[in-house]
Amino acid sequence: MTPEERLRHLGIELPEMMIPAGSYLPARVTGDLIFVSGQGPWHAGGLVKGKVGRDLTGEQAREAARLTGLNLLAVLRRELGSLDRVGAIVKVLGMVNCAPGFNDTPAVINGCSDLLVEVFGEAGKHARSAVGMAELPFDIAVEIELVAEVVRPGP
Repeated sequence: MTPEERLRHLGIELPEMMIPAGSYLPARVTGDLIFVSGQGPWHAGGLVKGKVGRDLTGEQAREAARLTGLNLLAVLRRELGSLDRVGAIVKVLGMVNCAPGFNDTPAVINGCSDLLVEVFGEAGKHARSAVGMAELPFDIAVEIELVAEVVRPGP
């Protein structure tokens, strides 16, 4: 199955892409790579906010990371026209808004990583960093950016 077929099979609908909150692009293609700017856990009801380990449980943060992954996919689709143009997810950087003492950031970012493997299969497996932060913009629970390989359309 292609990534677009997997989305339909899984019943996943991607959200509308969030407008950048500053002077930057949602993504930039250079050579055979696309660099997607940091996305947050945005949905129609607003942002998932708070410090993990104080305001949110690890499981709630994991769901926020999955939601952030959906927003990353929305940017990829808008920029490339189709998720079928993604050859592989290369690198993910996940940042978690942590309360003092919370250090299970890898489990939180698994919410996004697992989604990428669901959608892209083996091509969704990636290198990754998952780090804790004292603060994130707008007090969002997580912010995630990614780099993916772009497949050029055929002749």
